[in-house]
Amino acid sequence: QAGAMEPLGYWDPLNLCVLSDRPKFRKLRVAELKHGRVAMLASIGLVFQHYARFPGGVFDDNPSGIMAPFSPSGGAGMVFIAWLSIVLELVIWKQDPLKEVGDFGDPLGVNMFSREMQNRELNNGRFAMFATMGILIAEAATGKDAIQQFGL
Repeated sequence: QAGAMEPLGYWDPLNLCVLSDRPKFRKLRVAELKHGRVAMLASIGLVFQHYARFPGGVFDDNPSGIMAPFSPSGGAGMVFIAWLSIVLELVIWKQDPLKEVGDFGDPLGVNMFSREMQNRELNNGRFAMFATMGILIAEAATGKDAIQQFGL
């Protein structure tokens, strides 16, 4: 099974997913893969937002980091992102039950459905989920974004 790697192998200490329950396992794997992909983008975004701002002056007064959604224009942006996510989730990128988990095509031809690439994506996604949580918690505790915490 993709994602079961040494040294732990298949690790489910809370018994959340019995391997014989294939539909539940598939549902949880789809969720894990999707959350991992979002976390990979989020961790990059949490660092990148320190350096880049939208032009035009509308966002100049917005705070960076986790306080941005609480400003007027940031709140409107969050509503837009939420609606866009709903449309993408329910209409555009709907998981086909006949395809492998996470298979939305391979437009770049990187052979992303090999076992090695599946393991890489799952492990990078798992790491990104923890990295994103760490960045958000540190920012909430210090009031500084990811780059400011390093003094850069």
